[in-house]
Amino acid sequence: MLEPAKTVELFQKQPGNQTFYPGDVIFEDGKKGDVMYGIIEGVVELFVNGQVVETIKTGDVFGEGALVHEEHTRASTAIAKTECKLAYLDQERFLFVVQETPMFALYVVRSYSDRLRRLKRSL
Repeated sequence: MLEPAKTVELFQKQPGNQTFYPGDVIFEDGKKGDVMYGIIEGVVELFVNGQVVETIKTGDVFGEGALVHEEHTRASTAIAKTECKLAYLDQERFLFVVQETPMFALYVVRSYSDRLRRLKRSL
């Protein structure tokens, strides 16, 4: 299994990083999305209906749903809790990385599944 440190390494190899500051909106629920993110440094909160549903940190990935669903819309709002350095993958790079590093695909699916399980338990 790909561990968070390896995920950070993989994302660091990708072209382009973005820095977000506490309170910055990374993306909003219902808006079109065309990239997923990997947290190189920092903490991000995910909100649904104005409520924090998850706090994620260095090594985590998020926003992958916009790359795998046909409508490419966001299902949550992501806001930087701390200063964050994020790397991102568009769909083309995502598919390339999955092809070159199949364990990355498993890590993304597991992350997505874990997030859904935690959300279900909280309801």
